[in-house]
Amino acid sequence: MSTTLSNRTLNRTLLARQLLLERTSMPIVEAVEHLGGLQAQAPIPPYLALWTRLKPYKVDALSKLIIDRSLVRMTLWRGTLHLISANDVYLMRTALQPELNKWAKIVMPPATRVEIDLDKLARVTREYIDAEPRTVAEIGAHLEEHFPEARAREMSTQAQMLVPMIQVPPRGIWGVGGVPQNVAMASWLGRELPEQAAVPELIKRYLRAFGPATLADMQAWSRLIGLKAHAADLDLVEYKNEEGKVLLDAPDGVIVSEDVPAPARLLPAFDNVLLGHADRKRIMSEDARSRWGAVRNGVFPPTFLVDGFLRGTWNVVENKDAATLTIEPYFKTTKKDMAGVIREAKAVLKVMSPKKPHVILAP
Repeated sequence: MSTTLSNRTLNRTLLARQLLLERTSMPIVEAVEHLGGLQAQAPIPPYLALWTRLKPYKVDALSKLIIDRSLVRMTLWRGTLHLISANDVYLMRTALQPELNKWAKIVMPPATRVEIDLDKLARVTREYIDAEPRTVAEIGAHLEEHFPEARAREMSTQAQMLVPMIQVPPRGIWGVGGVPQNVAMASWLGRELPEQAAVPELIKRYLRAFGPATLADMQAWSRLIGLKAHAADLDLVEYKNEEGKVLLDAPDGVIVSEDVPAPARLLPAFDNVLLGHADRKRIMSEDARSRWGAVRNGVFPPTFLVDGFLRGTWNVVENKDAATLTIEPYFKTTKKDMAGVIREAKAVLKVMSPKKPHVILAP
């Protein structure tokens, strides 16, 4: 008989595996690998994702690891930018490449879709970005010279799906910014992707970061199909959730009691812990999910957790006089719980705006 895990047990276990129950001294590269990479569509979220998980932690340390190529920013899950270790590129991009190839075929809207030779597009792109970083606009314009019947913007998106490329510094460096430029991954890291993907290893890595989880959860995270066959080859542990669905887990996965306290945590936009499952009840109620998901263009806001569950959003606005952090709960929150959120808000402002006066607006 499989052990049934309560939703709160799954919540505490997820928080522990995502390093959100207590801050850890884990080295930055090791933490990024453990977490399964970090969403990096904007430069700031990876810095805040690590700030809320690690101690001690300095943003300059992460910047240095991007500059020395220990960590890289590239297109991965769901066709979006992620920060991962240089070593993990060969596991993760290889595993995801078949899915990215599929997306490249349908990225053009049906009304304007033009059939072009995607193998040639990939070859032309690779030659263009092999030795020198190029902006997305430059890549699109170059491709338009070879495929005048297609749109530059859409082709540049296809190129990012088909050709492994790194978004190079200074983009992604704390306090620096810069226009996004891309160079061929093999040029930046010194070797090509392997021919075969180690999908079973990807499953184990996912479970250590997000498990126990269903096959549907794994597919929602990776967008890969055929995971059942790969999982069957692994020595995995089985549990059930409160609804009786089978959950798989790594044999060394520690289950955390539902009674363990969960401190308030401020999360950046697109944080891993909110995006790692198809069934997100272990981290948010249906009411919270409907409010969190009611955003334009899928641009999710920074959020906060109370008692381990999503309870609202926060944002920072800076002007010449001050940095103001506004806390907006989805639901009525006790003074004690709000005190924990405010404590975290004060701490994050010291990181985000150390030289300006701080203002916190909370209910």
